[in-house]
Amino acid sequence: MSASFALDFSGTPPPTDKYSRIADDLARQGWSVQDGFIADALTAALKAEALLLRDAGAYRRAAVGRGDAQQLRPELRGDRIVWLDGVDTGPATQTYLRELESLRLSLNRGLFLGLFDFEGHLAEYPPGAFYRRHLDQHQDSDSRVVSCVLYLNPGWTPGDGGELRLYLPQAQPGELDIAPRGGTLVCFLSSVFEHEVLPARKPRHSLTGWFRRREA
Repeated sequence: MSASFALDFSGTPPPTDKYSRIADDLARQGWSVQDGFIADALTAALKAEALLLRDAGAYRRAAVGRGDAQQLRPELRGDRIVWLDGVDTGPATQTYLRELESLRLSLNRGLFLGLFDFEGHLAEYPPGAFYRRHLDQHQDSDSRVVSCVLYLNPGWTPGDGGELRLYLPQAQPGELDIAPRGGTLVCFLSSVFEHEVLPARKPRHSLTGWFRRREA
């Protein structure tokens, strides 16, 4: 029987080089969890921009698949999203995207991944919403290489639920549950780690995306 365990990074000091730490984690185990990746003030500003977009009606029910094969499947996925390339992003989002660009360059230098851009969206999971077990890399494309999920939930407590559950490969047997605390960044290899979002008891916000390589 596989084990299930949860990480608690409260009180963990920030890394001296957070980009190198993520690269080292990806090379060693394929996933990385960085609590406090961004400051509380930026987390709050990102959430405020996300709420403005939501209240303006920019969010839509999320689908599964891509292109003409996209479908609304509420039995699989219950979040609402807005793609960043479809809206005018605010200063906080632009600041975070510059942070991701620095991370992309660092991963390319350290791991030679050939990452050339980032695609992403804001997401809100209403209370009770979930996303069943899935893989981020599409069946007809290998462009997504590294998945990146930043959480925008200040004051999140263990009883609030909404954990990201990573299903670890045989070399790391078990399941890894990660609480969606504000400022936490989770990165993992998109082609390797199946994962799901567990139901939360209150609205759960994130900025999710993927570093991509060019399609052949």
